Amino acid sequence: MRKSPWVLLIFVLIGGLLGGILGEILHAMAPQGTIQSIFATNFNPGINPPLTIDLVLIKLVFGFNIKVNILSILGMFIGIYLYKHV
Repeated sequence: MRKSPWVLLIFVLIGGLLGGILGEILHAMAPQGTIQSIFATNFNPGINPPLTIDLVLIKLVFGFNIKVNILSILGMFIGIYLYKHV
């Protein structure tokens, strides 16, 4: 059976979302220490500040920011694994 790349994208997004939520919960609940520093630390790749183009009539603003932590990356890999084996 041929699998759609859209299904893969959905699996990766859901895995990353669930991993990110778990990372935020761990950040709030874990005591200050090694676990919190390893799993709850995140980085934000993206365009900061957003690119702004002012054309007098229209002002366009382009930008994005992604909050990624170790658990969201792990969730993405689990999503890929589930996609391949389901």
